[in-house]
Amino acid sequence: MDQRVVEFRLARDDVSAIRFGVSPGHEFAHAVRVMLRPQENALAWGWLRAVRDRVPAADAALLRLVVGESGYLPDFFASEPAWDLTPEEEFERLHRADPDVVQVCLRKRAARAEGRSREALARMAEDPRRARVAVAESAERFWEIAVAPFWPRLQRLLHADIGSRTRRLALGGLSGMFDSLNEAVTWGRDAVRVRMRWHAETVDCAGRGLVLAPSVFGRFCAVVTEPPAQPTLYYPALGVAETWHRPESDRARALEVLLGAGRARVFLELREPLATTEAAARAGVAAATASHHLAALRDAGLIASRRAGRRVLHVRTPLGDSLAAG
Repeated sequence: MDQRVVEFRLARDDVSAIRFGVSPGHEFAHAVRVMLRPQENALAWGWLRAVRDRVPAADAALLRLVVGESGYLPDFFASEPAWDLTPEEEFERLHRADPDVVQVCLRKRAARAEGRSREALARMAEDPRRARVAVAESAERFWEIAVAPFWPRLQRLLHADIGSRTRRLALGGLSGMFDSLNEAVTWGRDAVRVRMRWHAETVDCAGRGLVLAPSVFGRFCAVVTEPPAQPTLYYPALGVAETWHRPESDRARALEVLLGAGRARVFLELREPLATTEAAARAGVAAATASHHLAALRDAGLIASRRAGRRVLHVRTPLGDSLAAG
């Protein structure tokens, strides 16, 4: 398979506007694709076993048609990723999507489909308002059944990834951060380059910057390039293990077995940089005990410590983030 490259060209204003975000719509659409092609995402099998028999057949059929198994994803499913973007805001936008945009997206999907699927998508494109209602209602039902119960865990994984990337940015600059995103992503002096399976394009970000969005369900890098949409790069999130769908209490108990109860409590409190006394207070242990646990975690490569003025702050490493999130 030939590999192609999407190149996001960045001027000085674009570099200062690079930012991270979360996209409920992107997660929804790729959750649908996991159901359609489970063999390609083994880390989601636990989630899939929990939900696949609960999705109504009619909704599954419609979403299979509109979302598709791979390739082009209709733009109306996801708005610009943001740290605090909620599923409610995402679905409200879907209900209000411009009928002209819906029509264009359905026609693009039809052009990439075959046989009866192409015919069905073409018929939907003839009445985009009606299609918008049907798609939005099926998408909301799918979300409530298959994704909403897991959204707090998904959101925690996504935010943990962003925290890890921003620490990489602070320690290694843009080059170190971009090179850590994914093996398909490279940083040059004036551009971010993404190796793709099918798509090649040069995108002038034109002062709009570039949004970087981690994904739990998305297994490969994906891009949004077509104006007026914000240039966006989706990439697979760190810390996605096959147990990600399990409740937080299960993960905490597993970490207690691995690390010991006190050390696990200190470790789990390091969601943000903390001084020794702060970590001790949050974990409910003495400062001397916390210091001992932090030294052991640092020796294991799970945290790093740095001086900030008179304080020493402790923060999880990418390995630590993966362990805490998984």
